[in-house]
Amino acid sequence: MNIGYARVSTGLQNLDLQKDSLKKYDCEKIFTDHLSGSKKDRPGLKSAIEFSRSGDTIVVWRLDRLGRNMEDLISIVNSLNDKGVSFHSLQENIIMDKSSSTGQLMFHLFAAFAEFERNLILERSAAGREAARARGRLGGRPEKFSEQDVKLLKTLVESGTPIKSIADSWGVSRTTIYRYINKF
Repeated sequence: MNIGYARVSTGLQNLDLQKDSLKKYDCEKIFTDHLSGSKKDRPGLKSAIEFSRSGDTIVVWRLDRLGRNMEDLISIVNSLNDKGVSFHSLQENIIMDKSSSTGQLMFHLFAAFAEFERNLILERSAAGREAARARGRLGGRPEKFSEQDVKLLKTLVESGTPIKSIADSWGVSRTTIYRYINKF
């Protein structure tokens, strides 16, 4: 049985491209995660591995969807091989099982390239943030309230207005109100 695994880093991204490719490859069951590959605990991946049986193949769209780094990829694929489960990455066209020394070599090479590519992206992102900081842009989410708004919030709280009422009328959560009145 072909078992698909798809992952995106954030809720804003979607899995359609990966799922379509996995379905096209005849994956009968597809497991998914909506979280960063840097997270060690990935429930979808764990479920896919637990669901797999000897003779099955776990299929991913790209190597970087499976592991956080080369060490992680190798560990996952080795644990699959110990179960008698093969691994296939569609984009890199790598089919990995212990019986094929060529498959193992190709896997290690592509895993190294995937990790290299990820490190380049991280370096470029860090350089971009540094360049923006040098130009006075700090990044991050803009403040919800100005100092004048915070003074008004504090006045409302001090006069006994319930936090829930303030939050509802300002269209924010109670947590946001507490954060701002404690921040300034």
